[in-house]
Amino acid sequence: MAQLMRTSNPALNDRIFRNEALAFGDVMTLNGTVNKTGLLLVFTFAAAAWSWNAATTTPDRAGTFMALGAIGGFIAALATIFMKSWAPVTAPIYAVLEGLLLGSISALFEARYPGIAITAVGLTFGTLFALLMVYRTGIIRVTDKFRLGVVAATGGIALFYFLSFILGFFGVHFTSVFGSGLIGIGFSLVVVGVAAMNLILDFDFIERGVAFGSPKYMEWYSGFALLVTLIWLYMEILRLLSKLRSRD
Repeated sequence: MAQLMRTSNPALNDRIFRNEALAFGDVMTLNGTVNKTGLLLVFTFAAAAWSWNAATTTPDRAGTFMALGAIGGFIAALATIFMKSWAPVTAPIYAVLEGLLLGSISALFEARYPGIAITAVGLTFGTLFALLMVYRTGIIRVTDKFRLGVVAATGGIALFYFLSFILGFFGVHFTSVFGSGLIGIGFSLVVVGVAAMNLILDFDFIERGVAFGSPKYMEWYSGFALLVTLIWLYMEILRLLSKLRSRD
């Protein structure tokens, strides 16, 4: 293809499908990718439901599940990114571990703000399907400028989160940004918007991967990559809703 593929999702970058396109035998299909993504979502929801129930009945265990999910999920994600052929195994492991994390965090938010979790889930999947319709109808076209803008915005957010984490050890906290004031809510709205736009890039990238005739295991890898974006979007929506609810 004359045009390079670009996405700000760390699991989907310019070279992946091009490097994997020399496969033989069964190749990646769009239907196969949809099916694998669906299975990963089932794994995530099952693990989340279990950890939700455990964290609700025994709140002291929530921290353990969050730590296991965060650390284990990060390791599984790195393994999937650097060893893409392992995706049929590592992607489901990632989904389960992230489910443990999401279920525990959601239970804690739910205890403080009843109904917030189901609202966040609904908004996340509503955004997914709405943007998929927008993408398929061509209302939003993935141009080089669009990619560059989303990549730059995502990189800026990631850098800000990283610096906030590091500076927090030195007592520097951005209370206005992470608080429930207008600045905090505005910041969360921007982050949610950027996360949603990453879905558009992911749809485009997966479609190009199918066109390249990538190997079959890339269906699992693509499902994993889309799941990464969905989890980010859900977490940001959950954070935004908590800010709005805290103002009531």
